[in-house]
Amino acid sequence: MTIRHFITTQDCSRAEIDALLAQAAEFKRSPRGAQLAGRSIALLFFNPSMRTRTSFELGAFQLGGHAIVLAPGKDAWPIEFEVGSVMDGDTEEHIAEVARVLSRYVDLIAVRAFPKFQDWAVDRQDTVIKAFARYATVPVINMETITHPCQELAHALALKEHLGDLQNRKYVLTWTYHPKPLNTAVANSALLIATRMGMDVTLLCPTPDYVLDERYMAFGRQNAEENGGSLKVSHDIEEAYAGADVIYAKSWGALPFFGRWEQEKPIREASKHFIVDEAKMALTNNGLFSHCLPLRRNIKATDAVMDSPACIAIDEAENRLHVQKAVMASLLGAGV
Repeated sequence: MTIRHFITTQDCSRAEIDALLAQAAEFKRSPRGAQLAGRSIALLFFNPSMRTRTSFELGAFQLGGHAIVLAPGKDAWPIEFEVGSVMDGDTEEHIAEVARVLSRYVDLIAVRAFPKFQDWAVDRQDTVIKAFARYATVPVINMETITHPCQELAHALALKEHLGDLQNRKYVLTWTYHPKPLNTAVANSALLIATRMGMDVTLLCPTPDYVLDERYMAFGRQNAEENGGSLKVSHDIEEAYAGADVIYAKSWGALPFFGRWEQEKPIREASKHFIVDEAKMALTNNGLFSHCLPLRRNIKATDAVMDSPACIAIDEAENRLHVQKAVMASLLGAGV
């Protein structure tokens, strides 16, 4: 029997994504159920979390299930992922044992593991979650690695709630300043889901160094072609914002400078004007604004933008709860 994991939405058909969104909308209308009664999920956090942990724990509880939270290296043993390694360092057990043992205990395993920000050629392999998927005998869910598929679904649901049909709506994924380089996961995922929804997507960033990995750009072009949308890159703020229906902001590190922060820093410092403010939003088609959160106010977006009726970031954050219920129920064959 083939195990179905939820690691990237690129593994899902458009019909499957639409079904998950419909199921999430139903969970939003009727939050409690018994789809996970007697079932359990292990949530492994290699990195900090607030919304992800809260929404997964509550989602399992509201559907009758039980969530167990583990932080390897803190309240659980450090894990080794390299095949054939001589484990004479800090790690205490190998993923080959961890994943198989947890699979004997729980019905689902969810993993949050960010890149190391030292070498993108290594980070793009997504080693941690792929190792869990390789050795686990139960479905594995991505809680954010180099993509963030649960955030994708929450974002898409919020957009559909506010805009209805998303086909050919102008969508701008804009880089914003942050005082340190961040994961590209949400940006990768925003590109994937917006193109999958058939939107006309513009990736706005300061220089070509901030264009996303070609893997995700290629997926975006493929998605756009298959779903009747488009994808382009722009470095022109006014042109990108003009007539936009959606502005989605995120900061991410420039891939050519992974592991070389001091070289990226001057480019980043010179690009603080990419902040989302009232003047830029005035160029849009009464556009919506959103962000995955957490967001540094008056760094990534102004107070006025965050507190405006156009901001749907809180709606998107709430939807994490509903879409993750849909994912968990779907993987266990327990739909609405």
